[in-house]
Amino acid sequence: MAQQQTGRQEDIERENRFSSEDDHKLKAEAEGEVFSIEKAFEGKEIPSWRKQLTMRAFVVSFVLSILFSFIVMKLNLTTGIIPSLNVSAGLLGFFFVKTWTQFLSKSGLLRQPFTRQENTVIQTCVVASSGIAFSGGFGSYLFGMSERIAIQSGDTKLGFKDPSLTWIIGFLFIVSFLGLFSVVPLRKIMIIDFKLSYPSGTATAFLINSFHTTEGAKLAKKQVRTLGKFFSFSFLWGFFQWFFTGGNDCGFSSFPTFGLKAYENKFYFDFSATYVGVGMICPYIVNVSVLLGGILSWGTMWPLIETRKGQWYSNDLSQSSLRGLQGYKVFIAIAMILGDGLYNFFKVLSRTLSGLFHQVRARNVSSGLPIDNSVPEYPKLSYDDQRRTRIFLKDQIPTWFAIAGYVTIAVASIVTLPHIFDELKWYYVLVIYIFAPTLAFCNAYGCGLTDWSLASTYGKLAIFTIGAWAGSSHGGVLAGLAACGIMMNIVSTASDLTQDFKTGYLTLASPRSMFVSQVIGTAMGCVISPCVFWLFYKAFDDLGIHGSEYPAPFAIVFRSMAKLGVEGFSSLPKDCLLLCYVFFGAAILINLIKDYSGKMGRFIPLPMAMAIPFYIGPYFAIDMCVGSLILFVWEKINKAKAEAFGPAVASGLICGDGIWTLPNSILALAGVQPPICMKFLSRGTNTRVDKFLGS
Repeated sequence: MAQQQTGRQEDIERENRFSSEDDHKLKAEAEGEVFSIEKAFEGKEIPSWRKQLTMRAFVVSFVLSILFSFIVMKLNLTTGIIPSLNVSAGLLGFFFVKTWTQFLSKSGLLRQPFTRQENTVIQTCVVASSGIAFSGGFGSYLFGMSERIAIQSGDTKLGFKDPSLTWIIGFLFIVSFLGLFSVVPLRKIMIIDFKLSYPSGTATAFLINSFHTTEGAKLAKKQVRTLGKFFSFSFLWGFFQWFFTGGNDCGFSSFPTFGLKAYENKFYFDFSATYVGVGMICPYIVNVSVLLGGILSWGTMWPLIETRKGQWYSNDLSQSSLRGLQGYKVFIAIAMILGDGLYNFFKVLSRTLSGLFHQVRARNVSSGLPIDNSVPEYPKLSYDDQRRTRIFLKDQIPTWFAIAGYVTIAVASIVTLPHIFDELKWYYVLVIYIFAPTLAFCNAYGCGLTDWSLASTYGKLAIFTIGAWAGSSHGGVLAGLAACGIMMNIVSTASDLTQDFKTGYLTLASPRSMFVSQVIGTAMGCVISPCVFWLFYKAFDDLGIHGSEYPAPFAIVFRSMAKLGVEGFSSLPKDCLLLCYVFFGAAILINLIKDYSGKMGRFIPLPMAMAIPFYIGPYFAIDMCVGSLILFVWEKINKAKAEAFGPAVASGLICGDGIWTLPNSILALAGVQPPICMKFLSRGTNTRVDKFLGS
């Protein structure tokens, strides 16, 4: 997404871009046509903000929140790659409520028709709820506090705090709402004055608007049927695979697709429907970047470093020791992640400041930013924009309410958080809350420009800042990880809410209903996500262990960052720091080349994506590339169908396999073992398949 421009430059850019609803409208007007989304809905009554918040909407949201929380949690605990699920949430919300209302209509019991505003409320609530599964840190900072991760990183003496439902739910309720209040006073500036694009929010709104037209409803029904077919297939495939996993390294997920040597280096197809679906959703460059990262690390670097065993690190170290080969894997990945994250942080920050400067100067504002919530006339705007602006500014959220809410929750947090984490002093929390609104605004504004939320990068900055301030002797590791959680939740929910304001603006949903829906969804997530994590934690004893089904790779990465912040570089193995400098610089250099290569930049890999397989291996990259290949071939055969039904197929694969984790976890808790172990073993130079009946 190009940087926002003003004046004539902005007009020229907009003439050349036709990817969003506003772009299509501008193109039509340029050709002398009248293109209007809102005129298609002109005869339909817009319900009041209270009527947009229906009981059926929140019942459906609750059910979908559970589904998506399982999906996000599984992705969190396996690789940490989480695609956007907004489209799936909007589509499933439409399907469930539409089915509900059609049934009531036939029986004569329907009191209120299903509107696009209610659809937007559902989508907002579901995404807010399932978003807690990510920002809650169950696969990163929060789980990184546990003894299980501390043992693997070899630093139990630096402190640990094992997960417990009580304190996790309490912590999330304390920190997850602040971000919502921090950006409410600036909603008019973001959406109306600066006209930020928020590509994901715009795309979601365009989808919801299309669902509620005659042709769009027909297509949505076909998409839902397609999603249902692949949901069933994915669920049954997961169930079928379970029968053959009655032991360690058993089943299709341990099949040496490219031979045993490749399998030892994590190169194999593990038959995961989830990551085939993820590969169909993620851009091609992301999937290729992950595969390239796997080839560079597991195909080249780690075998070479392993030949230095006994010289660079001791022969006596365990495989999980960070002073051995594992240390190179973890810290080089961290270096690439930090290099990429910091580059994009400063890039987005510079765009944010530049955009603010141009926006303010263009409007001749000399005494601060306009925070006027009145409803002015906009005679030069199109019919659609005039109607949307009028509705958006009609239901105001008082600024005093937002400020009072932020201060109240901040005071409560400063008092309560030190009781949850003894190492987190009240003045650490105070400093975070002083700077948090500014950082939340930067993240929300940057997300509007680039569609990129840098929540995890802000969290990492908090790790180093608070961790170094506290020091190792005063629990700096736990203090840094807790500070990371506070910051991530604030900036993440702030950008999410602003994105939802954009969606609501384009579907004529009231800002009040968006805010209430986000609050209710966040509250749901503060309960649902910890419960889902607790189910995983109790069902799988090897959760978070390297090489297990759910290794939670970013848990040890975040803890290692905290350890690095309080101890420095003394704990790194030989020449690891030098390699970290090289890959840190390489990440920045690759980004610079990508940004200044024009159209060729889209073929340059992403350092952040390349870093992910450095630690856990490239097996999931094979799955994602299979998904890309399926979509690529489909587009060559029939591009229109691929674009219309590709997201539905991908969502079905992800949702079916994701929801299978629920019965799988219940079976594990009940002690039910799969009846068959299909195992691939190497005996000398021969390879054979052993099948063991019984557990």
